[in-house]
Amino acid sequence: MKRTSMISSLILLFVLSVATLDCIGMDDREEKNNGIAEVESVSVGDINIAYRVLGQGDPIVLIMGSSSTMDMWSPRFLDNLSSKYKVIIFDNRGMGNTTAPPGNFSIAQFANDTAGFMTALGIDKAHIMGWSMGSFVAQELAIRYPERVDRIILYAGDCGGKEAVMPSPQVLKDLTNTSGSPEERGMRLFNLLFPKDWLSKQPAFYKWFPLPKETSLPENMQRQVQACATWPGACDRLGSIKSPALVITGREDVISPPENAFILAQRINVSWLVQFDGAGHGLMYQYPDRLAKIITDFIELSN
Repeated sequence: MKRTSMISSLILLFVLSVATLDCIGMDDREEKNNGIAEVESVSVGDINIAYRVLGQGDPIVLIMGSSSTMDMWSPRFLDNLSSKYKVIIFDNRGMGNTTAPPGNFSIAQFANDTAGFMTALGIDKAHIMGWSMGSFVAQELAIRYPERVDRIILYAGDCGGKEAVMPSPQVLKDLTNTSGSPEERGMRLFNLLFPKDWLSKQPAFYKWFPLPKETSLPENMQRQVQACATWPGACDRLGSIKSPALVITGREDVISPPENAFILAQRINVSWLVQFDGAGHGLMYQYPDRLAKIITDFIELSN
């Protein structure tokens, strides 16, 4: 199984497992809103895309990872970022409240969806941020529609294909381990997304971690998994990206090892590389304030 497929399967299992954890005694978690913006919908090609808009200023479009909905963005991260920018979050094709007709998904299709979504909202050009699978989409968007991308932020991603650095054998084993109770599976997956030392110091972690309120069909999640697995990658095309890029990684990301960030940064002509000490694949939940500040600094200073 390709690494991208395994990662996507992890996120699918992660979403389902943490939702189950919520049902077995962790319902004292503090409720958080992704701002107060209501969910809206707009027609884009053959689908209707559900989205929210937070804040005012230059637009920044956030592209979510595989099998997840827009309510999985860190609320605190969104609050920080939307204090200076118009932050636009949305559900990818087939996720949450965004529709999808029958047929296979692809990363290129997600990039086309994003470009069409921007057009539907009257946005000619925007900063683009992608997390995990969303970074694949962001790369394709910057390559296919360079005129639409101002600054690009690639968080916890890789360039795909044979040049992507795979997780360790133990992580791959854990990624595919579905044994145990729902609580045991959930904790195992948290240990893949976050460094164990950090988790051990967060006794109230479940009180503020966002859980999805939207639902997605399992078959659509699987179609996203397949889209990741069949993506040929962009390693040999990164040199065509004209936009300044910010590449972000957690030094302890065991799902998308930090070496991938160096490959991305080296092959994109104008790039910043930022590594977070003590952070994993889910660093936006660990350090939301710092992440928002670094993105703001990058946008303001990379002229």
